[in-house]
Amino acid sequence: KRASDIVKGMLEHSRKSTGEKETTDINALCDEYLRLAYHGLKAKDNDFNATMETHFDPNMPKVEVIPQDIGRVLLNLINNAFYAVNERSKKGEEGYEPTVSITTQLTADSQLLIAVKDNGSGISDHIKDKIFQPFFTTKPTGQGTGLGLSLSYDIVKAHVGEIRVESQQNTGTQFIIQLPMT
Repeated sequence: KRASDIVKGMLEHSRKSTGEKETTDINALCDEYLRLAYHGLKAKDNDFNATMETHFDPNMPKVEVIPQDIGRVLLNLINNAFYAVNERSKKGEEGYEPTVSITTQLTADSQLLIAVKDNGSGISDHIKDKIFQPFFTTKPTGQGTGLGLSLSYDIVKAHVGEIRVESQQNTGTQFIIQLPMT
């Protein structure tokens, strides 16, 4: 099964997107994929629970992106965030409330920022540099192929954007996508 998942992931990784850029409501896209990821995980694990927060820029203009590709990036990041908060919640820390949030913002220099943030256990400094490499995963065998973040990185680069990670141990992680508005 793992080999099959890796082959599927490699095929997705090498697939050139034939998608055309479309004028897209990025707030609606983020909201849709947040709910899709949550309900997908809830269907697999009835005990899974997390708070979802959205902080959408109400003045966000529509943007030219390939919605299917940006959707895949969002799904990867959101699924990873839900995985992180679920793993931390299994530790039974008193008072811990698993939370995943998405923020959109238009910067002063006309950049679109999308931030996916979780309050999971965080990513240690010694592996932060490796997380966008193909086949690198921190998940147990059978849980991940190590291609999600690598694929996300490539998609964001193809949109002439940047993706970066900010993380603190025992505080959480935030992935920030920055895309030009033109």
